[in-house]
Amino acid sequence: MEETNMDDCEQNRESEVAPALIAVHPTHQSVAVAVGSNLRVFNLQEGCSVSLVDDSGVHMHKDSIRAIRYGAEGKLFVSAGDDKLVKIWLTDSWRCISSVSSEKRVSAVAVSNDGRFVSFADKFGVIYAVEIEAFHENQSLPNKKAVPILAHYCSIITSLEFSPDGRYIISADRDFKIRVSVFPEKPSDGAHEIQSFCLGHTEFVSCAFICSKDSQQRYLLSGGGDSTVRLWDFTCGSLLDTCHIGPETGLSQSKGVDDSLLAVTDLCATRGGSLIAVAIQSLAGVVLLSCNLSARSLRFARVVPIPGETFIPTSIAAAYSSNQLWMVMGASTLCASDSAPLARVKVVDGFCDSNQDSVEHEMLVLEDKDIRGGEQLLQTLQGSSSIEKDALATAAEAVKTAMCNLLIKKQYPSENREFRKRGRNDKKVNKKK
Repeated sequence: MEETNMDDCEQNRESEVAPALIAVHPTHQSVAVAVGSNLRVFNLQEGCSVSLVDDSGVHMHKDSIRAIRYGAEGKLFVSAGDDKLVKIWLTDSWRCISSVSSEKRVSAVAVSNDGRFVSFADKFGVIYAVEIEAFHENQSLPNKKAVPILAHYCSIITSLEFSPDGRYIISADRDFKIRVSVFPEKPSDGAHEIQSFCLGHTEFVSCAFICSKDSQQRYLLSGGGDSTVRLWDFTCGSLLDTCHIGPETGLSQSKGVDDSLLAVTDLCATRGGSLIAVAIQSLAGVVLLSCNLSARSLRFARVVPIPGETFIPTSIAAAYSSNQLWMVMGASTLCASDSAPLARVKVVDGFCDSNQDSVEHEMLVLEDKDIRGGEQLLQTLQGSSSIEKDALATAAEAVKTAMCNLLIKKQYPSENREFRKRGRNDKKVNKKK
């Protein structure tokens, strides 16, 4: 009984709040929002909500979703989270064509540019790969067993990326490091060859993003708990430039805002990589950076505030065929709360590549009525076409602390440590030996 209570306590503690996530189809055909265990998709072309189905007839995850991702061509969509399931969806019909089981809760996912591999990471730092064979509209893939390819043992993987040419898989963790590994021709052989480490963050790495989808480019952006965005040449692990975000926003001088609430929580770049949007843990808006890949430099451009309400983005995304930046603020149901999961969606128009001398072109935060899909889209993605200000304010306060609490190492009482060790992946490996 004591062990069960300890397990329940630990699980409640780690899953109190799951930030809302947003993803946009590469050619702007649909947009998806995950909040709590709810996955909500809206078809932008047809102007209607999407019904999700799988062979079991159940399309919802059973626990909080922690990662969502469209494939590079938009044919596949992947969702995963605390229920230890990785679901692979076919976006033409929004059928779940495969469900992959994970030993531990999933923290990040990635899809190779050719759509051949899905990779995911669990909260103990083990990274897996699943090969996706050719699929057909009316067929489902057999539920396959994932193959472990590498590990950052006992360090949560916060972000996964395939390089555009598929040669490397890039993994970031909460222990300040980014690892670039050669992706194996046969995943069952493991990814034993390390290409480089990108070292420089002084706090957890929260997100990583390939600057440009040009297969010849080798530039990576990362953000972290040290309130910096960094530009890397990931093939050699060279740090090219660092932009300190906190001082530029003015938040670091604000009363009541300490450095622990200035973490970079998400990144998004235009197709050419010249303009970068950055979400900050306590900022009601987004920061824009100018990125000059030729000069290998980053510089602060300006802050785009969200007028009229407290809106702190928990996730941001953009389609390469559109000039719009999509944002969501929200969180799963709070512990000891009966309220439904909250989400608020906003869209910024004018998010596009510009010349390197100026990014002063107009960027407009759209009114709800001007968002493509309008009230029906908001009803689908938010759960309601309108959300009360008090509910938004409550969500904003929860988001401020939740984003950091997910990544800061927890200090457990000594009596809990032995119990936690029993579930460690590396202990299981040693037992087998």
